[in-house]
Amino acid sequence: MIDVRHAALTLCAAFAIGLASPDHRTALAEQPAPVAAKPDACLRAKFRVVVDVGHTADLPGAMSARGVPEYAFNLQLGEDVRQALTDAGFAQTVLLVTATTPWRGLVERTARANAIHADLFISIHHDSVPDGLLQTWQYEDQDHQFNDDYPGYALFISNDNADPAGSLRFGGFLGKQLQARGLHYTPHYTLALMGHRRRQLVDAVAGVYRYDQLIVLRDTRMAALLLEAGSIVNRAEELELGTAERRALTSAAVVAAVDEFCASRAHPVAAQTARSTR
Repeated sequence: MIDVRHAALTLCAAFAIGLASPDHRTALAEQPAPVAAKPDACLRAKFRVVVDVGHTADLPGAMSARGVPEYAFNLQLGEDVRQALTDAGFAQTVLLVTATTPWRGLVERTARANAIHADLFISIHHDSVPDGLLQTWQYEDQDHQFNDDYPGYALFISNDNADPAGSLRFGGFLGKQLQARGLHYTPHYTLALMGHRRRQLVDAVAGVYRYDQLIVLRDTRMAALLLEAGSIVNRAEELELGTAERRALTSAAVVAAVDEFCASRAHPVAAQTARSTR
């Protein structure tokens, strides 16, 4: 922030020089008038984000190429995202961790998010592939499964959510922010080889897919998105996803996207204009 007294003294000095020199008077007159700072469009302290840690310790989701359960990745990234949002001023951010297994656990997650009247729900996951696409290798004298073909993030929304347009808008913001940090989305969910896991790509720029039936996206009464942060069965990406640096990149992207989404809710006309010019 500019020191007000210093700015005033500087302006007085420039004005005095201008009195002594016509050239300086002309230069000073040509300078644009200072623009008043705009108030922050997003009231971060009042905007409530739920960061949902996917899966549970007992049912930890996919297994990584080196035998680390997905839940461990989800919990680490979820905690980092929550901290980054809190540090950025989103003080009401809630980290949602549940020990209740599906399907009751999925209903519990949505009920808790709805009960606290969240403005945005983000479910944190890490990706794998169908079993038929996995190959076997040995790591530390044990057999593990991997697939190196499909690195990258993926974003999912539900058209049956209470705010499908808001969910898609947030997905667009998040995809843009992830890509600005050098990350890319995986297109393999559009391929026939995914079988019943094949999804419709609804934003081919940001990497947003449609997954209508997923309970945590369908039954939440606020904009909701599931983030697959990367593939833990891809041997190279698994190592990246385990680093603080990669989590920091993803967390920073989430914060920037949440800020954009929050501001777009405060100024929906401006946000609609910006989207129409994309």
